[in-house]
Amino acid sequence: MSNLNEPTLITIARANGVREQVTNLNLGQRVRQLRKDRKWTLEQAAKQAGLARSTLSKIENGQMSPTFDAVKKLADGLNISVPQLFTAPKSDKMMARLALTKSGEGREHITSTYEHEMLAPELKDKAMLPYRARIRARSFDEYSGWVRHDGEEFLYILSGIIMFYTEFYETVEMRRGDSAYYDAVMGHNLISISQDDAVVLWVTALPD
Repeated sequence: MSNLNEPTLITIARANGVREQVTNLNLGQRVRQLRKDRKWTLEQAAKQAGLARSTLSKIENGQMSPTFDAVKKLADGLNISVPQLFTAPKSDKMMARLALTKSGEGREHITSTYEHEMLAPELKDKAMLPYRARIRARSFDEYSGWVRHDGEEFLYILSGIIMFYTEFYETVEMRRGDSAYYDAVMGHNLISISQDDAVVLWVTALPD
């Protein structure tokens, strides 16, 4: 979030690259690959899932479409969720990214109304953009207009008191522990009304 004449955090995040499109999934190949990743034989995997060896073999070879019960058993046996079973990996490498940002060590992005601290800035192509912000604005007039951008946004008040202005709803006072989730294309602005500048956590879901 930023003033209208300043570069937005969304723009900064997108500069790191574009996302890949989701590919179609072959369930049989997916099950076989998951089994081989665990170095299980067909018999071992069938026993884990509580299925007959012949049934698992037919599923892997695309000779039958599993029932929902069989799909659930497969997921449980592989120790993954049903959605994960149907999600094709984007690459052959297992994704195990981790970014740890110590307090005060995020990347600063200061505007006339906010002091942003971008969290996990080293991770590229994130699905979400998390950042901590100090709300410097004390009046709606400090903005040149509504802040708006693509995506959805989660707001959590860490300290202080703010007034949360939105384009289509009544203005709301928010205090520590309060939160809001909203479509970020809707105009929205924050101002601090506590003695000290309020501090908030924002998480923006980046659009595809």
